[in-house]
Amino acid sequence: MRAFTQLDGLVAPLDRANVDTDAIIPKQFLKSIQRSGFGPNLFDEWRYLDQGAPGKDNAGRPLNPDFVLNQPRYAGAQILLTRDNFGCGSSREHAPWALDDYGFRALVGSSFADIFFNNCFKNGVLPICLPAEVIDRLFAACLATEGYRLSIDLAAQQVCEPDGTAHAFEVDPFRKECLLNGWDDIGLTLRHADEIRAFEAARKAAHPYYFR
Repeated sequence: MRAFTQLDGLVAPLDRANVDTDAIIPKQFLKSIQRSGFGPNLFDEWRYLDQGAPGKDNAGRPLNPDFVLNQPRYAGAQILLTRDNFGCGSSREHAPWALDDYGFRALVGSSFADIFFNNCFKNGVLPICLPAEVIDRLFAACLATEGYRLSIDLAAQQVCEPDGTAHAFEVDPFRKECLLNGWDDIGLTLRHADEIRAFEAARKAAHPYYFR
């Protein structure tokens, strides 16, 4: 998992509440358990005007010109601005996989669904909750200013606007440490690889009949 320390990124505003995980990555794309390759189908039913399917070449698919991510001004955005209850619905881990694969490193919104919120941290995507009035301000600024960017400092737990206005956010200390160091669940386990190998060697010496 990639570490997250600081980010200065272009912001894309998704001005919809209660965006569920089936909208983030539709169910037909859940057959793969690889973490990569989902970005082209992020928000598939909103981005395209035709029906998407696994293995289908997206290059020639007709784009929905009204969908925010298809607007040239938001190309390359790394921060997604969201509304209430983003990530509700089923608990599919493919949703943060798709967001990360598309290029989003952070989500800034007023609230997130619990399971989705947890899955983001486990996959290197930082979800940040700010008060609704701050989110309203950020949406207004983003829509009014082409190239609108935010700076995020995880260590300092701050989101900074271009004029220097800083907004503090809360984050669980353990999740913060994991993101700062790029530790997912596997990475946390591998930190103890030497102890695990020593235990297995001692177990094999003490109980060789287990290994015949």
